[in-house]
Amino acid sequence: MPKDTLTITDNRTGTTYEVPVANGTIKAMDLRQIKAGADDFGLMTYDPAFMNTASCHSAITYIDGDRGILRYRGYPIEQLAEKSSFVETAYLIVHGELPTQPQLKEWSAQIAAHYMVHENIKKFVDGFHYDAHPMGMLVSTVAALSTFYQDSKNIFDAASRQHQAYRLLGKMPTLAAYAYRHSRGLPYVYPDPALSYVGNFISMLGQRAGACEPFIPNPVLERALDLLFILHADHEQNCSTNAMRAVGSSHADPFCAVAAATAALYGPLHGGANEEVLKMLRDIGSTDHIPDYIKRVKSGELRLMGFGHRVYKNYDPRAKIIRAAAHSVLEVTGSSPLLDIALELERIALADDYFIRHKLYPNVDFYSGIIYQAMGFPVAMFPVLFAIARTAGWIAQWQEMLLDKEQKIARPRQVYVGHAERAYVPIEKRSGA
Repeated sequence: MPKDTLTITDNRTGTTYEVPVANGTIKAMDLRQIKAGADDFGLMTYDPAFMNTASCHSAITYIDGDRGILRYRGYPIEQLAEKSSFVETAYLIVHGELPTQPQLKEWSAQIAAHYMVHENIKKFVDGFHYDAHPMGMLVSTVAALSTFYQDSKNIFDAASRQHQAYRLLGKMPTLAAYAYRHSRGLPYVYPDPALSYVGNFISMLGQRAGACEPFIPNPVLERALDLLFILHADHEQNCSTNAMRAVGSSHADPFCAVAAATAALYGPLHGGANEEVLKMLRDIGSTDHIPDYIKRVKSGELRLMGFGHRVYKNYDPRAKIIRAAAHSVLEVTGSSPLLDIALELERIALADDYFIRHKLYPNVDFYSGIIYQAMGFPVAMFPVLFAIARTAGWIAQWQEMLLDKEQKIARPRQVYVGHAERAYVPIEKRSGA
């Protein structure tokens, strides 16, 4: 009879061990029993960047990279993108189930009630240099919220956690809009709780401060941004989520943990990938230059930005959704030469055996930057928009980590490869390196 175990024979000692297998994994601590001698610490695994290591059990997001599947709490991303809103999707991610009508109304109202930030936050933002990066300002102001809401340290109180979720989801767009307006030398626009979540954010970005007439965002652009927020709301154990969980594991408050996650997202390998796509499309310059660019990519001279993904080995399901949205946005904002280049680049690449063989398919970053640029966002704001959406996932992941009895403070092992013990040498006797 087959057993859910793995049999390991240590050829150093000839000893055989039987290790349980559950959900396609073995526990790393079960390897500790494998020792070459009495003084041996026990076997460890070496896995830089967690390429093949699961750090948690999670019920939030499911990804099958080989088949191009993404689901939030079991719901296919395609269905949520078609039928849901970001606020409803955020409720699903945080609470685990789609809300009823009364639940969604209460959830939306509570988030809207926390759009406003303390007036001292405006003074804090004013302290940044005029050319400060909006993402740097967002990291700092989110962390500063920790000093305003000290009840957030009651992390094991369910009511407090819910309150912080309202605050974070409500205030992130406001902080982002303040950073944007500050970078442009414009007066801040206060939030309007009468507008939708995304409509209010657009209002704070573009409305004239003190304007008397009501602001009505373009419905196509509002829906496109809402859609992008849905697609970016969570994505399993990526770099920023790992940062959220790691900092949260020390029992820091959620504002500090979100600041850490936002800082991780600030990196160009994470939140700045769509900027690299735009740069590539500009460098190509014309559809006529695509064949030569493809040739240089295949020779290893250049990289094809926006293609391939650490997880997806098939067409990123988010890219299919966002591709259609790009056309809708450009019908409002006007045509984009970059989209023409992107479409032709995608067509040529997907017909080339080299890219098919290497499983290099378009990912979400391939089209999102085009949409953001068409809507008038400067490149520096791209990761900020990402952070607003991902806050929903960060909150859910943080809460799941806190309530998981198997989790402890994050503390990876290392393989020490430095010097053995050696004696201190007085400075006058050192010969120099």
